Amino acid sequence: MARMAWTVAVEPPDSPAAVTLWREYYTEVSDRWYLLHQGHRTDPEELEREIAADSGAELAPPAGRLLVARYAGEPAGTAGVRLLDPATAELKRVFLRRELRGRGGAPLLVSAAEEAARALGACRIVLDTRHDLVEARTLYARLGYRETEPHNDQLYAEHWFAKPLS
Repeated sequence: MARMAWTVAVEPPDSPAAVTLWREYYTEVSDRWYLLHQGHRTDPEELEREIAADSGAELAPPAGRLLVARYAGEPAGTAGVRLLDPATAELKRVFLRRELRGRGGAPLLVSAAEEAARALGACRIVLDTRHDLVEARTLYARLGYRETEPHNDQLYAEHWFAKPLS
C-alpha cells in the first residue's frame, strides 16, 4: 500500500521542488558534519554560499537527470545521475525528508536513478559518500553496491561504491 503513495519523475534541477529539496539535503549533511567535527551547525553565510554554488546543472539533460520523489503528492526526496563517461554514471543527491524515511522511498529513488543511468547509456554506476553517513552506506550495500577504489578526489568523500547496471 505505501508504495502506491510514491511517485518519481524527472524534474529540472531549478524546479521549485528540486531547489527546496536541495536546500534541505545540503543543510542536513552540512550540519551533520559540523556538529560531528566542530560541535556547531553550519554558519548561515557559508550555508547560503555553498547551496548557491551548486545549481545542479550537471544533473540536467543531455548528460544528467534529476529525479524528484513525491509521497502522497508532496515533494519528498531526490536522486540524480550524471554521466562521467559514456559507460559510467555517477549517483548524486540521494535524499529523503527525515519524516518519510523508512517507507520504501530510498530504494525506489535509487532504482529510478539506475534506470535513468541506463537510459543515458551507462553500464556502471558509481557514488561517493562520507563515513558518518552510515544509513546511506547501509542502503547502498543492501542495493548491491560494492565499495571500490576512489573514482574522484572530492573533499568530503570517504567511501566510494560502484554497481554494474546489467
